[in-house]
Formats: sequence, structure tokens, C-alpha cells
Amino acid sequence: MAGNGDIQWCFSQVKGTLEDDVTEADIISCVEFNHDGDLLATGDKGGRVVIFQRDPVSKNSIPRRGEYNVYSTFQSHEPEFDYLKSLEIEEKINKIRWLKRKNPAHFLLSTNDKTIKLWKVSERDKRVEGYNTKEENGTIRDPACITSLRVPTIKPMELMVEASPRRIFANAHTYHINSISVNSDQETYLSADDLRINLWHLEITDQSFNIVDIKPTNMEELTEVITAAEFHPAECNVLVYSSSKGTIRLCDMRSAALCDQHSKLFEEPEDPTNRSFFSEIISSISDVKLSNSGRYMISRDYLSVKVWDLQMETKPIECYPVHEYLRSKLCSLYENDCIFDKFECCWSGNDSAIMTGSYNNFFRVFDRTSKRDLTLEAARDIAKPKTLLKPRKVCTGGKRKKDEISVDCLDFNKKILHTAWHPSENVVAVAATNNLFLFQDKL
Repeated sequence: MAGNGDIQWCFSQVKGTLEDDVTEADIISCVEFNHDGDLLATGDKGGRVVIFQRDPVSKNSIPRRGEYNVYSTFQSHEPEFDYLKSLEIEEKINKIRWLKRKNPAHFLLSTNDKTIKLWKVSERDKRVEGYNTKEENGTIRDPACITSLRVPTIKPMELMVEASPRRIFANAHTYHINSISVNSDQETYLSADDLRINLWHLEITDQSFNIVDIKPTNMEELTEVITAAEFHPAECNVLVYSSSKGTIRLCDMRSAALCDQHSKLFEEPEDPTNRSFFSEIISSISDVKLSNSGRYMISRDYLSVKVWDLQMETKPIECYPVHEYLRSKLCSLYENDCIFDKFECCWSGNDSAIMTGSYNNFFRVFDRTSKRDLTLEAARDIAKPKTLLKPRKVCTGGKRKKDEISVDCLDFNKKILHTAWHPSENVVAVAATNNLFLFQDKL
């Protein structure tokens, strides 16, 4: 992977309908590549999971192309109703996490606000014919009619991809689940809601261990909520979680069964000159991701992405402003609720670059080596393969140059909250409302 700041990104594909009247159910709510990048899963607000598979020709062509075809679509979650609390539980998929592959089948976890499901996705391209005890249509034959013994034969058939739920992990969360993360041991995983983090074993559905609980005895004393949680990529005893107060806590499960006492607390001291009514809201961390190497982590707050070294708690080692030009617009963003948008962030495969979303269907790529950054747009009008993406610029006042867009013209209904980076190539997936855009480097 080259230095990412010098990459020229070009359009590869767009998936999804063209219509302007988007139904709520079609809005993509999460995007996730599997460990080798051959599969890409999206979840939507309608509870569906769509899996795309890398086109074998595009993978082996020179230069490589990042093209994906629909592999499997299934309904993961249905709307439910909690009769005890008179609450509707949305079917919207909050997170998808892949398990590492151990056999020909693929496994993934998907969750809505309350229930986590483990899905097995497998292929069938052969069928058995010539049973002794039953006909081809499945009806049982009369034993009196069976006069000879047949040897069943295996015949090729058209490829079928089947998704079946293998485990359902329910009834463990009082509040909405915001994160799931598979441990590096591939045997356990965590699920986090606003106030608690639970540890599950993938084989056991009826019990989980509560490893973090920040719920105060008196709910009136509640000052913060958990916003995201993730396991360390290599050390199975270490996890991090972020809070609405702008802090990240690192916990070591070896030190105590209940990780109420964190091992490390990452927090940036507040600059008193920037203090305002919105300071607390914009410092809330919406996403935290450990680097692939396990040495660093990134946290996304409303206006910036910060890189932390796990060995240094006092301040981030890098800070990248995502859309600083919105600082003067916080009042109107508060009124239209945009200030509460939860933007995610992700690492490139070799940890040299970071990607996160913004408004107006813009997304940002920051190169950590060259310190260059790019603003790119996921737009339909560039939807021709190999079209180079033009860097976009936002101007805040005075004269607007030809290629610039004024901060007053940004569309706040078009927001890129979910992005994913291929684990080993410069191929990125960006969810823009109901469309999934794929971009790749121009080789």
C-alpha cells in the first residue's frame, strides 16, 4: 500500500436504487469487510443484511479492480414489541462483525438494539439423488415397493447461498446495543449498551458476564454513557470503550472480573478558550477503533478524529479536523439535531491512513505519513468506472473559487456515517443513505 495521501482515488461501483424518494428501510446502517476483504456486508434500517462478494476477475486482473457482486441477501432482524415496557424494538441493524474463517462457511454476528444473532453463510452446489427410502420430491416410499438397493449419487446443481441463524443471544441488555466486537480468541465477543458491557461465549446463548457497569445507584446522578467498545486485535484480555464525556477507558480483564476500575484513561484536557454551550456535546466520542497493529487507536468526536498511542494517556499524538468550518454553525446543527449524528471512523489496512465521513456526502481521508488530507464526494454524477475523484473544498466566507462549495450550501441530510476500508488493498466502501459506493486507488 502506497502513502495514502498521494493516492488518486477513482470510482469503482455504486450499489442501490437511483430513486430520490428513499424509503427509511433502505437506509444503510453499517458496512463491514470480512478478514480477507473478499466479502463485504451491509446492514440496513429494514433489518436486512446484504453480502457482496469480490468479483474473481476484478481481483486477479492487472491492474486490480475493486468490484463486488451481490452474494446473499437475508432478513436478519424483524420488528419486535416489548410488552412489559410497551416499547417497539426496531429491526435496524446497528453493527455487523465477521468471524475469522475456519471452514468453507462464513460466520457473522449482527445486532439490532436488543438481540444479537450469529449467522452461518454457506454454499451448496451439489445435491444427492437416488435415495432408497424416499422419492426425489421428498415423499417417503412404501417399504414394500423397495425391491433393490440403490447407491445414491451426488449431482452438480446451480450454486445456492444459504444464510441460517445458528445462535440467538437475547435478553441481556436493558438499553440499546451500540457495539459488538469479536475477541482475538475467536471464542468470545462483547456487546455494549449505554451503561453496560457484556462478555459472551459464542457457543452459549443463555448467559453472559457483565464486565463493565457504569450505571449509578441513583439514575439522577448519571453523567455519561458508553458510546462504543472494542476488543484489542491481539490481546484477548484488553478492551477499550469510549464515553459521551470524551474519554476512552482501557480495561484489562485479568485484573478483575468486573472492569469498573480501568487500567488507563485517555482524555484530552479541554482548552478553556474554546469553551462553549456545545463543548460537552461535541466532545462526545461516537466511535473508537484500535489499529490493526494494536499499538494505536482512533476516536471520532463531532469535529475531529484523534489518534492515540496506547502507551500515552495524556493527549492524542495526532488530531485531524474533519469539518472545522462547522464550528460557527453549531447552533443551527443543534436545532436540527445533526450535532448528535454518530460518525464512524476506520483505519487503512496498514494503519497509515484514516477515513471518516461528513455532510453533503463528503468523506475524508487523512494520510498519517505525509499529513495530507482529502475531501471526496460520494456522488452519482461520477458513476463511471475509473472516473477520478476530484478533491472537494469548502469555503467559509468571502469569495468562492470555481471548484469550492460554500458552507451555507452543504446538504445536512446527506451524511456519510458508515465507511469501511479493505484489510489489505486501497478499496473503500462508503454508505451514502441507501447507496453503497466503492472507490479504489488509481493504479
